[in-house]
Amino acid sequence: MKFSDVLQQLKDGVVSHSLEDRDRIDPVIHGVAAIDEAQAGTLSYIEGQKFAAYLATTQADAVILPVDEALQAQAIAQGLAWMSTESPRLLFARAIALFYQPYHPRPEIHPTATIAPDVKLGSRVHIGPHVVIRSGAKIGDDVCIHPNVVIYPQVKIGDRTILHANCTIHERTEIGADCTIHSGAVIGAEGFGFVPTPEGWLQMQQSGITVLEDGVSVGCNSTIDRPAVGETRIGSQTKLDNLVHIGHGCKIGCGCAFAAQVGLAGGVTVGDRVILAGQVGIANQAKIGKGAIATAQAGIHSDVKPGAVVSDSPAIDNKLYLKNSAIRKRLPEIYQTLKHIQRHLGLHQ
Repeated sequence: MKFSDVLQQLKDGVVSHSLEDRDRIDPVIHGVAAIDEAQAGTLSYIEGQKFAAYLATTQADAVILPVDEALQAQAIAQGLAWMSTESPRLLFARAIALFYQPYHPRPEIHPTATIAPDVKLGSRVHIGPHVVIRSGAKIGDDVCIHPNVVIYPQVKIGDRTILHANCTIHERTEIGADCTIHSGAVIGAEGFGFVPTPEGWLQMQQSGITVLEDGVSVGCNSTIDRPAVGETRIGSQTKLDNLVHIGHGCKIGCGCAFAAQVGLAGGVTVGDRVILAGQVGIANQAKIGKGAIATAQAGIHSDVKPGAVVSDSPAIDNKLYLKNSAIRKRLPEIYQTLKHIQRHLGLHQ
């Protein structure tokens, strides 16, 4: 499609564009690419000064820019079509959808699928090869279930949800509309509930349920456990990366984002719009306030206030962590200075 066609599709987020200039440049755009890998006929984007230098060398024919007159002038000088926006990455995400749509098979039920007689299927569902759906399950409209998915009894799956190959949904789990469960994920399995006795560990039956609200995304090989009683709940629009573990009885707010290898022990409460970077660990029963951020590998053993940014293990305020890190780099120098002072004072042993 022409650049002008792309612009028309994205116009809601555009502040200004090169087609407003006297010398209109309206190239044909056939795809999207990263700014440093773009070729002729592609659209790319720049967000912030970190990647601004690539504008001078990119082979793209069109770019999405921040609202920056200097970058716009540079694009014009290089003969590039451009559009500017307050959020280049967001606009680029919308542009990708103009050129690529993920695989979505047509509605059908594969003959190798095993479906209990009392399962309630919505309209236009796709059920792939070797899927197993047990008694009492309810599957909404336009649901897509890829090969080898196993759905235990009395599970509820909301409209337009996608279950990718080889994921497992355990009994009585409730998954809302527009969710995506990626391959290998296990939702609603037994929580880690064992009681010590003189004879060994007694298993506490996990009679609770797991609930995923609308728009939740769960990455590959992630696990969300059900509790002994009550529920484990993931709030709407929360996104979990690959290899994330949510322990039994956790309550996760809306709009959160957890990166790979995050692990939550049982009973953790997380407020809305919390961000946990890779390998963050949170101890049993901790409470994380709304809008808090934990940087990579933070180990959280106690409550975190709303809006706080924490780092390190045990987790501390991020500003204090940065000061500590600066001092840590100087420890050899500080140690030598201390030895010198000790020798001068005759205290060295």
